[in-house]
Amino acid sequence: MTEILKIEHLKKYFTKKRIFSSAGSSVKAVDGVSFSIKKGEVFVLAGESGSGKSTIAKLILKSIQADSGKIIFENQEIDNENINIKKIRMNCQMIHQDPYDSINPRMKIEDIVLEPLEIHNIGNKKERNRRMIEVLQEVKLEPAKEISKKYPHMLSGGQRQRVVLARALALKPKIILADEPVSMLDVSIRAEMLELMKELQKKYNISFIYITHDLATAKYFGQRIGILYLGKIVETGPIEEVLENPRHPYTQA
Repeated sequence: MTEILKIEHLKKYFTKKRIFSSAGSSVKAVDGVSFSIKKGEVFVLAGESGSGKSTIAKLILKSIQADSGKIIFENQEIDNENINIKKIRMNCQMIHQDPYDSINPRMKIEDIVLEPLEIHNIGNKKERNRRMIEVLQEVKLEPAKEISKKYPHMLSGGQRQRVVLARALALKPKIILADEPVSMLDVSIRAEMLELMKELQKKYNISFIYITHDLATAKYFGQRIGILYLGKIVETGPIEEVLENPRHPYTQA
């Protein structure tokens, strides 16, 4: 498999202000993180809340700027030039933890899925509508035409997360960043959603960065894993090997 994304020595520190002092302390959200992901691979970033998982996703998508380090996509460093930011955002899509927070409740499902296609000026109106229906069918939201006319509040939590997945697929991305995508779903629906993601990942050979604190879903969905602790990757390797024979005290715990 060919390497599609490489992260080198990524750092992001935040200043935490104190109430009775003008000076602040530095929080090392991401502290020299390096990893790579191959085409069609599922790489898991696992760690507790505050370990830096979601910050890494924001840095990759250029939602926030790194203090230092490199993001290399398809052998090209993604700097702050608009053309490079557009490239990474077209090819890397995000699935957030809370489906209701990540979609506009005032928009119809069709408009939510069409939005990235319109932003990136993909095809004409007819082609965009065809793609919108196609991805709704891909995520098993049917009848797709009927679903497309609904609003988010008319759908269940599981259906809303499928809408988020459909929107992520609309641009035919090479990488999907999935940030705790099943943690807010009912236990009965989690397996269905993971199975759907696995099916689509294999069908289209999409690389996934699966962000989670849940090692059970990580083991089911992932191939390699990086264990994050206090902003650093403390252990990495094939997922079964790392989870069955952990070397670092944090992973062992």
